[in-house]
Amino acid sequence: MFRPKLSLRRPLAVLAAAVIGSTGAAVVAATPASAHHTTITGTVDCDRLTGERVITWTVVNSERGKTATITGVTADPATPVLLVAEGTDATAELKGTPIPKAGQVQGVQRVPGDTQRATLTVEAAWFQKGDSQRKKPPTSKDHKTIELGADGTCAPAPKCVDASDAKYSHTFDGPKGTATVKLAGDLPLCGEEKQYFTLVSYFAPRPQFATPQYVYGTPDSDFLGGTQTEIELKVDVPDCHTQVDLIWGGVDEVIDPLVENGPRYGSKKLGDRGAPGNRSTGPQGWYNGGKKNCTTPAATFASACDGTVTVSLSNDGSISKYPVEFEVRGENGFSEKVTVEPGKANNETVVPAEHAGAIEVLVDGEVIDNGSYEWERPEDCPLPTITADATCETFALTASNPEGAQPVKVDFTYGDKTESRTVKPGSSESVTFPAGDDEAALVALPELDLELEVVYAPEGCGGGGGGEEPPGLPVTGVAAGGIAAGAIVLLAVGAVLFVMARRRRIHFTA
Repeated sequence: MFRPKLSLRRPLAVLAAAVIGSTGAAVVAATPASAHHTTITGTVDCDRLTGERVITWTVVNSERGKTATITGVTADPATPVLLVAEGTDATAELKGTPIPKAGQVQGVQRVPGDTQRATLTVEAAWFQKGDSQRKKPPTSKDHKTIELGADGTCAPAPKCVDASDAKYSHTFDGPKGTATVKLAGDLPLCGEEKQYFTLVSYFAPRPQFATPQYVYGTPDSDFLGGTQTEIELKVDVPDCHTQVDLIWGGVDEVIDPLVENGPRYGSKKLGDRGAPGNRSTGPQGWYNGGKKNCTTPAATFASACDGTVTVSLSNDGSISKYPVEFEVRGENGFSEKVTVEPGKANNETVVPAEHAGAIEVLVDGEVIDNGSYEWERPEDCPLPTITADATCETFALTASNPEGAQPVKVDFTYGDKTESRTVKPGSSESVTFPAGDDEAALVALPELDLELEVVYAPEGCGGGGGGEEPPGLPVTGVAAGGIAAGAIVLLAVGAVLFVMARRRRIHFTA
């Protein structure tokens, strides 16, 4: 039986040829993929209107002699990638877009604002004219991953500002009592939110901070909100020591009064270093000053006939908010301190006559307006009276001082003799001169700037007037009674004449 010989040479040769052919096909097929490719880059921006991240993808054709066509687009996140064409809106899909020879195309993708990473995969093919359907064109599949930002967020730009986050700016003029407050930036407060600010002025006991303080007038308060983004505030400022504050909040935040160990505005004052006052930029929103006390100290004086002076003290003016300690000083070391509460008047201090020559009323060591005075004799005070009793041998003069008057000095002068007496209230002093040739005596009251001339004219002396009576004898009987009656008349007439004798000399006959 014939058995053909089997040889492995031919099958191995066929197998080798097949392997080589297969490998060659693979190389041919892979070569275009490695030679033809796209390059992908991406840039990121944030759309503040929508709060989205905007990625601009750029796809570059590596081939200088062939046009590529994008045949597939895969994005992660899976949102559309739209073609960017000059002069048109990005509405067309990037898929299907041809890429010029050695050129590029761009696509825009929008992703949520909190996206941290994005990847674009692009498939492309390089078709040639005349290619049959059986011949596959060169293709590539490339991808690019980009990081969108360390914080991973993109928030939309706000259309308003929340009152709790808003910033402000302000101006302030404490002495004039004016201020303005303005919302910072271009955005209004959100919704119906309002932020109030208030300007308030106080009476103060000192030009530096001190208590107690009392609100003066009406605080001015207004708000920022809605279309109102700036306000002006103005208050009256007292014409005395004051404090003016620009505070955060409405009138319900006003403290009245400010007292020792009581609540304070603290960082509510605009311009303060702490919150909320530091949310407004500008000068410090508080002022202390004023040049005079917030009191109305006043004094009136009333002289009495006995030389005393009654000093009436009051503290009841329109700005009297604090007690006033008065000091009443007089001559010869007199001093008396009196405290008068606000709104009180007619607190009386009597300065004795011996101290009433020069009186001063002081507050805080300074004499107040119209606070100096000297005792003045009231016009309705009864005047001293002068009477005379003249005989042939003597000329007697008597000065009488009424009750309730001051002691008065009287100078009696007759001839070349002068006698002085001080007459106490309610008493009399007399001086008797020997009868002489002078026709009148002079009675002077120097403290009252008064003089009175009394004529010496006794009756029945010298033998000519008495007829049968011996000259030089005392007048008795009816004549003596007539003289006594004349003295009484003279007392009355003297009083009347004396009243009329101020600053001039009056003559009358004794």
